[in-house]
Amino acid sequence: MKLNQLALDFSLLDQEGKTFRLLESLGSTGTVVFFYPKDDTAVCSAEVCAFRDEYRSFVDGGIVVVGISGDTIESHRAFASKTGLPYRILSDRDGKVRRAWGVPRTLGFIPGRVTYVLDSQGVVKSICSDPLRVEEHVKTALASLKA
Repeated sequence: MKLNQLALDFSLLDQEGKTFRLLESLGSTGTVVFFYPKDDTAVCSAEVCAFRDEYRSFVDGGIVVVGISGDTIESHRAFASKTGLPYRILSDRDGKVRRAWGVPRTLGFIPGRVTYVLDSQGVVKSICSDPLRVEEHVKTALASLKA
């Protein structure tokens, strides 16, 4: 995905086994879609919790937040419960959505960490692709909300 491009639609199952379809679920102001490598790892836990901690700011701004990794629904369910996530995390088991969106691998083999901020029509307005500084992903998304 590139800036000012219409996001590619997708349908994936969340931690409860319910279908999430992107273009049917856009927030009234926008949507944050963040890809992360793996459930229950130190950096990924910090990222999902950073989005959790700012969740009220996103909701109050009319923003839908959704995370995506290649983990199973069962793994997502346990991870969401353990970290108290109020938003949906989606299972992209075969990596099809990750590849379609062009999320690069880190060091050539680790699934990448990229956050996309979409407007209410699904157009990409911001991209953050820092593999380690997860707080930048949340800051970028919040700044886009205020813009």
